[in-house]
Amino acid sequence: MALTVGIIGLPLSGKTTLFNALTRAGAQISGYPTSTVQANRAVVQVPDARLDRLAEIFHPRKIVPTTVEFVDVAGIGQASEHERHEGLSAEFIGHIRNADALAVVLRCFDNPQAPHPAGSVNPLRDLDDLMAELAITDLATVDKRIETTARKAKSGDKKLAEEVDFLKRLREHLNEGRPASELTYSAPEETILRELFLLTVKPRLYVANVSEDTLASAAALLAGSADGAAKPQEGSELAQVAALAKRAQADGAELVAVSARLEAELEELPPEDAAEYLASLGLPALGADRVIQVGYTTLNLISFLTAGEDEVRAWTVTRGSKAPTAAGKIHTDFEKGFIRAEVISYDDLMAAGGSMKVAKEHGQVRLEGKDYVVRDGDIIEFRFNVSK
Repeated sequence: MALTVGIIGLPLSGKTTLFNALTRAGAQISGYPTSTVQANRAVVQVPDARLDRLAEIFHPRKIVPTTVEFVDVAGIGQASEHERHEGLSAEFIGHIRNADALAVVLRCFDNPQAPHPAGSVNPLRDLDDLMAELAITDLATVDKRIETTARKAKSGDKKLAEEVDFLKRLREHLNEGRPASELTYSAPEETILRELFLLTVKPRLYVANVSEDTLASAAALLAGSADGAAKPQEGSELAQVAALAKRAQADGAELVAVSARLEAELEELPPEDAAEYLASLGLPALGADRVIQVGYTTLNLISFLTAGEDEVRAWTVTRGSKAPTAAGKIHTDFEKGFIRAEVISYDDLMAAGGSMKVAKEHGQVRLEGKDYVVRDGDIIEFRFNVSK
């Protein structure tokens, strides 16, 4: 399962700088608002230190991490008056329509060399503007579906009439500028919703783009709670982050603080020097890595591992998946002919000194059946019979 994250934000929010830090793609950065609908795309490996440790134990021919694709689209908010009523263009929407999640980059820093398009820095206002743009776009999609379905419903089809009622309720909700994700849906309504590919129903994670000087304080604030022990000075950059933290909690979204400019600069340094500088700031990892990790959390995803002489590999499944489903990620025959799974957690293997023999002697290697729910960090060897 390849995770795709669409990166959106207002012009000059720093999202393309973040994209370059995430992907090392070297996409061109504009120092001014642009209305282009071009998109930057790159697939990157998901950092997972567990793979490196397993490689030291099993000496595989190759290491295969899971991947994530990032799609960086043009800044939202430069539309004409007509486009504001019609929503985002079809070409623009096409770049993020199939994204699994949206990373919303929100500018919290001030920079006189690149003034904010609105004249002042206010990430909560920017978030409201972005969500309003997405809601208008979804509204146009729903209106078209209502028109088509209402015409068909004249035949007297009860299901189509019920669909029109649902769509009108959805339209009313979106017309208030509220995301479709806030509504509750029946099973039939969820089916309709999937067909619409609405932008405001996608899981969202918020990225607070802060200055280098504020990064450590912002990360510390988010590691604790929105109501930190020391109240940030009103109007300060840190206060903006605190306000976003409360909003994220209310929206059921994750929030990550990064300094996109710092990330881009660190990518130019040798890994050892970059790690040393991060440590001096009290940060364990690049913000890019945290964005990926939070993306997985947002989509309720986990990784299980396979290890052997051929390869050490990470596989992505939805949290709560059972063993046969996980087996099917490797090959459909594994799922069809599933017999059982030999499982040990990564932590248990490390506690056994990396020795499967020792782990088995201590009863840490288990045989699990088809009802076993896979956990993050499980190292699994599947047993199957293709003739089943």
